[in-house]
Amino acid sequence: MTVSDRDTPTDLERTGPATCSPERLPGGDLDIWVMVLGDLFFFGCYLIVYMVFRDRSLEQFTAAQRHLNMSIGVTNTVVLLTSSMFIASAVQAVRRGAPRTSQRLVRAAGACGVVFIVLKGFEWHQEVTHGYTVIDEFFSFYFVLTGIHLAHLALGLLILGVVDRELSSTHRQRPSLVEQGATFWHMIDLLWVVIFAILYCMR
Repeated sequence: MTVSDRDTPTDLERTGPATCSPERLPGGDLDIWVMVLGDLFFFGCYLIVYMVFRDRSLEQFTAAQRHLNMSIGVTNTVVLLTSSMFIASAVQAVRRGAPRTSQRLVRAAGACGVVFIVLKGFEWHQEVTHGYTVIDEFFSFYFVLTGIHLAHLALGLLILGVVDRELSSTHRQRPSLVEQGATFWHMIDLLWVVIFAILYCMR
């Protein structure tokens, strides 16, 4: 292992434990929290609309749900929960002053996101091939909800790319930026857990 491969202290890490202490509470500035809470609010409103339509056509929605691929749904849930574990560990690593370890964990979380996209794309193709499209009321909600989530996931991957570039810097690695990326990524995971519970599991 060369010197460049090891985690080396940065100027930010030498400023003291108040900046990088692993015991700090989950971070992220006000802007990221406004963004996350705003997303959750609008997403929650759409879920309420879905529940109203589902209640009005319960038998139709329940019958359509049976055509979803539960195996892919479960696998994608495990993939995103694993990515959450990676990104949480990345935050702890950068707070400890280990930016290279944090970078590897961020990349692992991003790889999980790519796996999710591939599986979701395959599932979409499978549904459309079998004739389940937006013409069906349930599948119109299904494609909108999963599509919105997929757009957030793509944005999350872009944010992780920014975090990765930050951690590659030889001058400084800001724990706050990693925390903000992690906050957004955890929101993506939370949205998927809710989608999976409502679309795949609720009968």
